Formats: sequence, C-alpha cells, structure tokens
Amino acid sequence: MSLISVKDLNFEYPRKRVLNDISFEIKEGSVTALVGPNGAGKTTLLRCMTSLETPLSGHVIVNGIDVHDQPRKAHQHMGYLSDFFGVYKNLTVKQCLTYMAWSQKVPTEGLDQKIAELAKEVDIEKYLDEKAGSLSRGYKQRLGVGLALVHNPKCIFLDEPASGMDPEARIKFSELMLRLKKKGMTIIVSSHILAELEDYCTDMIVLRDGEIKSHVILSDHQAAQNMTIQIALQSVKKEYTKLIETYDGVSEMRTSEHGVVVTFTGDQKAQGEFLKHLVEKELPVYQFIVTQKTLKDAYMDLADVKEVNAQ
Repeated sequence: MSLISVKDLNFEYPRKRVLNDISFEIKEGSVTALVGPNGAGKTTLLRCMTSLETPLSGHVIVNGIDVHDQPRKAHQHMGYLSDFFGVYKNLTVKQCLTYMAWSQKVPTEGLDQKIAELAKEVDIEKYLDEKAGSLSRGYKQRLGVGLALVHNPKCIFLDEPASGMDPEARIKFSELMLRLKKKGMTIIVSSHILAELEDYCTDMIVLRDGEIKSHVILSDHQAAQNMTIQIALQSVKKEYTKLIETYDGVSEMRTSEHGVVVTFTGDQKAQGEFLKHLVEKELPVYQFIVTQKTLKDAYMDLADVKEVNAQ
C-alpha cells in the first residue's frame, strides 16, 4: 500500500529547472534511500514533499492528503529533519521535546511519559535535563529525530541526517533507524554517502540532474543480479567441480586450491537450494560464502555513471 505518491512534480529557480517530471510512490513501512550527487535536487525534492517549497506543477499526496492544498493537515502525518536545523540552545532536551509537542498539538495528558518513552527510543534519555546547546553533533541529530517523531507521524523525511557525525555516532544512528524500521515507520532519507544507508534501507531512488534514473526495491534488484559465492571444499575433485559448474544459476566458475568461486544468479531461497543440493550430493562443503552487491554497487548499476560523489 502506497503511503506517499509524487506525480509529475516540477520545480525551478529563476532560469534553472531543478526537478523535472518527478513521479514515484513509496510503500508504507519502507525505508527509502534518496541518493545522488550533490546538486541532484534531493533537498529540493524533500522540501517540496513536505510543503516547504511550492512546485511549479505536480502533486504530492501523503496518507491521502495533498500536501500543497492542505499543508497543515498533511504536517500532522509527517516529520522532517533538515540538513541544517536549529535547537533552542538554552532549553533542555526535555523542554525542546515538550515545546515541539505543544506546537504539534499533542494532548498534554500523559505527555511527560510520552516524552520519556520517545527519549528512550532515540537514545537521549540520559540527556533530558541537559541543555540542547551542549549536545554533540550526534546527540543533536537524535534530538532532531525525536522532534520529528514527537507527534507520532506516519512518515519522516531526513535530509543528510548523519552528516558531520563521527564513526561511532553513525553506528548509533544506524541502530536508531533499524529500530524505527522494525516498528514500521516509513522513512525517506537522503544522502550522497551510501555506506551510511547500507544497513537499513529497503528501497532506493536514484536522482540525477533533477530526474529519477531508477526506483527499485533493493532486495529485488540484488536478486536479479549476479553474485559471487565462495565454496570451500575439503577436497577438490573433478566430479565435484563438474556438479557445481552445471547447476542451474551458475554462469561462471573458477577453481582454487581450497574449492571454487562461482558467479550465481538467484535470491536467498535459490542460494539455499543450491547449498542443499551440494550437501545432498555429499560434497565436502565446509564454507559457503555469498558476497552480495553493496548499495554503492546497486547505485552504480542504476545511475549509469562512471564517477559519482558517493562513498
């Protein structure tokens, strides 16, 4: 079921078209990576989707609401964290969350308990009485996500959320995204650093020069691609390698001292059937290692470019 629908969206600054006929749908519960090089139009697209910019033409529907016809109503169903956002430095974390809850007209009954639970969810419960201005970049980002979630929206939009974080903070942020994903939150997150999206994204939209190059479910894309499987054998015999080489789904094979490396096409079920077949044929398999394509690999496949600003 689609929670978000974007149809024929166009946006331009004076003498420059930034978004050109953008159309896509996002399913409820998905975590969509919005990726592309700097200047691709990612931030502008997010701002149009949250009614912070008015497009030249087109429509954005969130949970059945046209965000530009009914922005206030639409905002009840969405949260947004911009790349650069401010906090009230002299307010405590709890006061910031409380103020945002009031602004979003969250019922005051039981609000303290709700804020305590939210703070635990985004891992800032130890800092509720600390001033927001004293927080590190990583904890400010977690507070920002908390502010976006305080009214229990259907979806959240995050623009470069891990920018400027140290490695430990990025790991913690990924863990937060995984928790939200597990709870069924619909998330759209933009970045040009693909490594930070690897752990939790289910879908990917490739945006380049203001146009969508591709929109895929990552598991489907990976299943359709060739992958490498390393099969280690206690002994390498001709009849073993022949059986492996002729298995349906194996397109290439090379032998090594300890076994074979094959190029294989198939999803996780097909991989399991392949391993089951080898065991049933009594091949002495002691390692079966599948190397999937990374998000960066998928991006390079879909963006159809040789050099990008992605890491």
